[in-house]
Amino acid sequence: MSDTVIQVENLGKKYIIGHQQQERYTALRDVIANGAKSLGQRLLKPWGKQSANPAYEEFWALKDVSFEVKQGDRIGIIGRNGAGKSTLLKILSRITEPTTGRIRIKGRVASLLEVGTGFHAELTGRENIYLNGAILGMSKAEIKRKFDEIVDFAGIEKFLDTPVKRYSSGMYVRLAFAVAAHLEPEILVVDEVLAVGDAQFQQKCLGKMEEVGKEGRTVLFVSHNMAAIEKLCQHTILLHLGNIRYIGNQNEAITQYLTSFSNHLVSMRDRPDRQGSGEVRVVAIETRDEKGNILSAVKSGHSLDIYLHFEVQPHVKISRVIAGVAVKTQLEVPVFLQHNRLTQDEFGQLPPKGAFVCHINRLPLPAATYQITYSLMRDSMYLDKIVNAFQLSVVEGNFFAYNEVPPITQGVCLVNAKWRIDTSIP
Repeated sequence: MSDTVIQVENLGKKYIIGHQQQERYTALRDVIANGAKSLGQRLLKPWGKQSANPAYEEFWALKDVSFEVKQGDRIGIIGRNGAGKSTLLKILSRITEPTTGRIRIKGRVASLLEVGTGFHAELTGRENIYLNGAILGMSKAEIKRKFDEIVDFAGIEKFLDTPVKRYSSGMYVRLAFAVAAHLEPEILVVDEVLAVGDAQFQQKCLGKMEEVGKEGRTVLFVSHNMAAIEKLCQHTILLHLGNIRYIGNQNEAITQYLTSFSNHLVSMRDRPDRQGSGEVRVVAIETRDEKGNILSAVKSGHSLDIYLHFEVQPHVKISRVIAGVAVKTQLEVPVFLQHNRLTQDEFGQLPPKGAFVCHINRLPLPAATYQITYSLMRDSMYLDKIVNAFQLSVVEGNFFAYNEVPPITQGVCLVNAKWRIDTSIP
């Protein structure tokens, strides 16, 4: 007997998008005139091709998607916003029907796609546990056997007999995930709803999904948290504009996700806000990983190279250049400054063109978008400088072995430290 539990063949989902026409005041005579004009066109061309309605267009959220999932697989699904991840999960959960293709699913599916999915707002937490279990096809005895474990995991015992409409979004998610994970579905489908919970609960959820997979059940997990994907998933599907771009090893999928889908070289040639004498000018900036792949984002805790591509003015000989980058938050809070005088790296006489490369080992920044200012100096004079020259996007990564990364609201830098107890102090 085959161990394939999900088989997707040539899946497609089409939506009709309406474009709102600019509204204006319409008099009764305009309505009558337009109606008469439309009727006249139908009478004159009863079988003629009617003009297309410009107010609507087709949009394929998914197209020609095919893959198989084996029993016990933990599959990550990643991609940029609008790639089709949530649409795919809704089809797999039978919430919406596909436009083309077909799906075969073997086993009971439990889905957690958004806060409060499958809950009745007027019912209590206790009643919703039994309701969700019944929806999953479980008997009352089965639900009762898991009941205490669900309540303990969710941590909402005090509010168990309160209608869930009075729950906070965090309480909603805790109970919803606890129900979905503990009622023993063969297939667990989880969208990016865990971001609502706190860091401690997210760790509990990841641990539970890992446990579910080890028990031989299947997990499909959509997330923008690359550390969670890397830790939890065995294989990963990368979606891009509704198509599968890659299926396979999660590390390769994450690398392709972080690698720009187009050349992410940021040109500086036409920037009017530069300062300095101009003997040397930075003409483009890009970021690369240690393998040389151009990045559109970098994972927290991973190393990267910042390339400052430069050109020297004709017939200019110049040396002793200090190249630096300054990193700030979007709120203009300084994070760090790095230049080659700090590292005692000398460039010598510059070639006519090339690139200053700043290698940052284990990027110590939490997930956020940062502003990068560069400068080229010689003898305390600016040769070239642009403030907020480009943006560096950092996504969550495995900086600490525990996988928890404090948010930027707790500090702009991550510190690699160790703790110990010293009993030698008198």
